[in-house]
Amino acid sequence: MKKGQKKPVVAIVGRPNTGKSSLFNAITGDRRSIVEDVPGVTRDRIYAEASWLDRDFVLIDTGGIEPESKDVMLESMREQAQIAIDTADVIIFVTDVQTGLVDSDMGVADILRRSIKPVVLAVNKTDSVKKYGMDIYEFYNLGLGDPVAVSAANRQGIGDLLEQVSSHFPERNPGDDEEDDAVRVAIVGKPNTGKSSLINRITGENRVIVSDVAGTTRDSVDSEVVRKGKRYVLTDTAGIRRHNKIRDNLEHYMIIRAVAAVERSDVVVLMIDADEGVTEQDAKIAGIAEENGKAVIIAVNKWDLIEKDNSSVKKYTEKIRNTLSFISWAEIIFISAKTGQRIDRLFDMIDAVSENHAMRIATGVLNEIIAEAAAMKQPPSDKGKRLRIFYSTQVSVKPPTFVLFVNDRKLFHFSYLRYIENQIRDSFGFMGTPLRFIIRERNEKDG
Repeated sequence: MKKGQKKPVVAIVGRPNTGKSSLFNAITGDRRSIVEDVPGVTRDRIYAEASWLDRDFVLIDTGGIEPESKDVMLESMREQAQIAIDTADVIIFVTDVQTGLVDSDMGVADILRRSIKPVVLAVNKTDSVKKYGMDIYEFYNLGLGDPVAVSAANRQGIGDLLEQVSSHFPERNPGDDEEDDAVRVAIVGKPNTGKSSLINRITGENRVIVSDVAGTTRDSVDSEVVRKGKRYVLTDTAGIRRHNKIRDNLEHYMIIRAVAAVERSDVVVLMIDADEGVTEQDAKIAGIAEENGKAVIIAVNKWDLIEKDNSSVKKYTEKIRNTLSFISWAEIIFISAKTGQRIDRLFDMIDAVSENHAMRIATGVLNEIIAEAAAMKQPPSDKGKRLRIFYSTQVSVKPPTFVLFVNDRKLFHFSYLRYIENQIRDSFGFMGTPLRFIIRERNEKDG
């Protein structure tokens, strides 16, 4: 992976009803998840890729907390702010000019002031400068610098806000484009699936606290491992300590952690509790990995605790394939982090999917495979016009991405694209990695 490929992470924080989600939508526009229509994957996305001028970044909306009392609200907001501090490179703190400065704003601001992360203060709902112009000055009391007046609903002031945000992005160093020979592996999954135990087993050290309490891990932890002369950086994605008093959204925080870890990884190891099976949360995390174009290994942990027969692996594998059909290309392995069962095999699998993720296919060979596929199964047609694939080439890796030049994009039905993908996979493997296809029209007369 190229070090320079890491996108800055920007988190939006603030109390409920200040317009965080509206601001999120105003910044991201129509950019939405490519897996939104996959069953089991949330449509209510809390993160998206965005860009300002020539800088791409990941935007996270930390909204969604609706506590039952004012006291609980303050505690929830402190927890939420801490998540943003831990995860983000830059924080947008959203306040509401129409309700003015309130106690929960001050509580979160106090935490943000003491953090080492840059904070940009957005004063939202300033639709009428004449009416609310002077009220903006009240927010200087937060001690977070100059407030930026915005109206997320009307998309006013967004440019000024992003100008401030992007000024805090890490500078791009030309040296960052040099190849890093380490394979970056994100260990993701629901709390208490054994992520920390797996890393401890691999490193041989208690690098991270292991507990039976869900969400014990507080921060994402990187551990470097050298195996057979090859370097790996393993990231244990953090969970969150559950507070009994807080009706918080544990899943929401889990996804925030996963987004940041997945985005800077080459390979994602999705840990599944063998006893629980695949859950909706697992599907959401898998969707994040697929959306980001990462190689994926599904590691079914605690396999030593399951009563098995000769068909257990087959049945369990079929169940995973059915539930996570949108990542049918992912590798599956059954392990025990506690006993070390198949941990060596897991590393071999990480090597294999990492190589597939970075594989390049010669243009001539690729076109031969597609031509043979078209000869075996005739391309679709409509009203006497038949799809023709003139030419194809691979344009990038991580994930492998192909451009197919055709006579009419409308004729390239999804089912036929899936057929072409399967033929490429049958010829070259590519297990463990998604493939991307870009379809472009080219007139036959253009040659």
